[in-house]
Amino acid sequence: MSTEETSRFVRLRVELVLEVQDEGELTKAALRRLAGDDELPQAERAHAESAVTEDTAEALAYLVDPFDLVSEVPGVELQQASWSSERIDYDPDSPEWDLDEDDGEDDEQEDGIG
Repeated sequence: MSTEETSRFVRLRVELVLEVQDEGELTKAALRRLAGDDELPQAERAHAESAVTEDTAEALAYLVDPFDLVSEVPGVELQQASWSSERIDYDPDSPEWDLDEDDGEDDEQEDGIG
């Protein structure tokens, strides 16, 4: 039997490129989320506040939650997630950013909006 026939687990890969139009608003939103997180220990809170204030990519990573992406999808339960963000040089006309380009992996099915 193939993995597709025997496994209930699916890895979903998503890559997003976002344009930050207002760094101040993004940082404020991340700080508001931190302030509302009652389960975050004080030492971690201070570190997180510093990180989201100094780096817009960190602020964005704190606001984006993979659970939010799938929480309303019927019949699935998120088992594991990881994500990161980084500042990049982006040129939408560059062939490097062609979303339809094969990334070298052997995907049997690839769906995307681009």
